Amino acid sequence: MRYCFALDLKDDQALIESYEKYHRDVWPEVLQHLREHGVVGMEIFRLGTRLTMVMETDDVTFDGDKMARAAESNPVIRDWEDLMWKFQAPTPWTPAGEKWVSMRQIFDLRKQP
Repeated sequence: MRYCFALDLKDDQALIESYEKYHRDVWPEVLQHLREHGVVGMEIFRLGTRLTMVMETDDVTFDGDKMARAAESNPVIRDWEDLMWKFQAPTPWTPAGEKWVSMRQIFDLRKQP
């Protein structure tokens, strides 16, 4: 399955550069956490302060709720998320208390005649 999420960054060039640097060398525990929970691919794109994340999962092992609960109980993952939140900001459409928000697909070339 493929998911697409959006999030904003704080509008500060130094913070954006630091955020990108962290994503060139993601902590090994974070990568392990993603893979252990069925995430088989992930890409993050940026335009200005807007981020789009495309996440591909293994339909057999991926369970978003289970992955979120495991993240909450893992101090390294919590540290990563707390660190990332220093750079991140909710989009204007993000519900209170949430970070990445799911985007609705409006077009798929593969489904066209």
